Amino acid sequence: MRLNRLETHDRLIHLHKDLGQTIAQGAEDCLKRNPDSIALQEKSPYIYLFAHPRTADDGVTKRMLWQPRLSKPKAEPNSYLFRAISKTDIMEICWMIPPKEMWAQYSKGNVTESEFVFWSIQQYEFNRHELEAPDPKDLPEHVCEHIWRGIINEIRQEKLRNNLFMPMTSAEFLPFSALKI
Repeated sequence: MRLNRLETHDRLIHLHKDLGQTIAQGAEDCLKRNPDSIALQEKSPYIYLFAHPRTADDGVTKRMLWQPRLSKPKAEPNSYLFRAISKTDIMEICWMIPPKEMWAQYSKGNVTESEFVFWSIQQYEFNRHELEAPDPKDLPEHVCEHIWRGIINEIRQEKLRNNLFMPMTSAEFLPFSALKI
């Protein structure tokens, strides 16, 4: 099969642009729309955004799951990690590790070469301890736990408040005649 190099190159550029926009949009949505992320940003100067693609029940469609965190998770294949400064658009990439079966595609000299992805893979394989090490500006683990407990308590109190003050429908009112006095 003969490939048109220009057409292939154009498709590759489009693929990179599309993937970049998809990941950027997912990170931004998690940062600005996820209730847990918003709550964490109120109490912490930074948050981590951990993303990992998963295959839907149909076995074909992929979707990206995003989780806001206060500490670095363990690195794993098929995951992305970003560190964002709270209440800003400033975000740094911590790692981008594709699925293991795709690692060779990102090596130098390949069409899909990516210096940062290659670096992430190398760090994962040979220097995982450093890759997973906390940022020097990260909060201590006990402070992170305290923040999470506070957020969970706020959520519980909000649910309780909503249940106590939930308006009743007319069908839920008992007429006086139904009361046995």
